[in-house]
Amino acid sequence: MNVLVLGGTTEARRLAELLAATAEARVVVSLAGHTTDPTPFPCPVRIGGFGGTDGLASHLRFASVDLLVDATHPFSATMPANATRAAGLVGIPYLRLVRPPWERRPGDRWIDAEDLPDARRRLIEHRARRVLLTTGRRDLAPFASLPGIHFVVRSVEQPDPMPLVDATVIRGRGPFDVAEEAKLLHAYDIDTVVTKNAGGPDAKLVAARRAGIRVVMVRRPAIPSSARASTAAEALGWLNNNRR
Repeated sequence: MNVLVLGGTTEARRLAELLAATAEARVVVSLAGHTTDPTPFPCPVRIGGFGGTDGLASHLRFASVDLLVDATHPFSATMPANATRAAGLVGIPYLRLVRPPWERRPGDRWIDAEDLPDARRRLIEHRARRVLLTTGRRDLAPFASLPGIHFVVRSVEQPDPMPLVDATVIRGRGPFDVAEEAKLLHAYDIDTVVTKNAGGPDAKLVAARRAGIRVVMVRRPAIPSSARASTAAEALGWLNNNRR
């Protein structure tokens, strides 16, 4: 069976590893190309967009794809919609592989935000002054022109351009451990963390909880109704059940 995995997450990598280990599947991972130095995959990798729903449908037909797995980031709003429609046009099974969101735990000081502009409003409302911003280098613009706030931006790659006037950039690729996160929060005197509810490793949330630091938690966007899996192992089971 020919499987196309729309990647960019740890779950996509793990599924590719599982599929590459079996002779029954021929897997290709597609990456959007936002990161210039992605971690290697154990299979062929395609870089770049498809050109919307019709472009993706054309690629699925041309490549004779049997099964489509969307394992893009939980905050990817466009691709899940395009993938759902494209799979329907071609008539192949489609799966959304997305890890569970984080859940509030005792001791958390979460402030819910509907989106990034709402997160900006929350920072003003709660008079934040030292903010660890972990929303990704492509989502900094909503926090521009906020006087009196110093941002510590953590990103895999250098933001270019940098829309924030008062900011320190820390480059790093997770996962991080709790001790590292606690040290960072202390070193930069952080009073607020802003993050998207992406799920997965939660070291920064544990460190913030222990230090009594606020976390502005941006909720996930709604995604189209479809078959879903939360782990690569679940996705592999779905693939095996839907093979032709």
